[in-house]
Amino acid sequence: MTSDNYRDPLESADDRIVAGRAADGDTAAFATLVRRYTPLMRAYARRILPGTADIDDVVQDAFVTAWEQLPKLDDPGRAKAWLMRITSRKAIDRIRASRSHADITEIDVPAPAPESPPRQAEARAGVAALGDALQHLPASQRECWVLRELGGYSYEEIADELDISASTVRGLLARARKDIIVRMEQWR
Repeated sequence: MTSDNYRDPLESADDRIVAGRAADGDTAAFATLVRRYTPLMRAYARRILPGTADIDDVVQDAFVTAWEQLPKLDDPGRAKAWLMRITSRKAIDRIRASRSHADITEIDVPAPAPESPPRQAEARAGVAALGDALQHLPASQRECWVLRELGGYSYEEIADELDISASTVRGLLARARKDIIVRMEQWR
């Protein structure tokens, strides 16, 4: 077997095995997790952060935290969800630290190829209006909305992420949605 044909068995191993070995201090296994999840973590951080400048820093910080905390991971088979949660926390911490707001206008809304320029302009204007509506929300409502609508988090995951109760999350989301509906009335 030549080195050109060598395949690292870790690359095809499931997360339980790779994360378990990484938790035992295997740097090659951790490198496998980094290669496996960096693109997903970057895409996720891009959806949470208001701009693109901090994405790589957030992902790097997430991996540093993951390396330090990996021995405490209860279920290595859930490494992906765990890494995404760390990424989310790091992104939210970055937003809080900069006192910046999640800006929905940073999200590119790809129009289907056959769409006409007027339809594309209308879609962009709708995204800009949504971004403006989000800017008027209190920070707690905006964070809940971003995690739910862009991050796909459940109410319980948002509650864990923001260290609030699930009923508080429901209330914040209800108020955020009501305010957005009122502000977006002309776009219905």
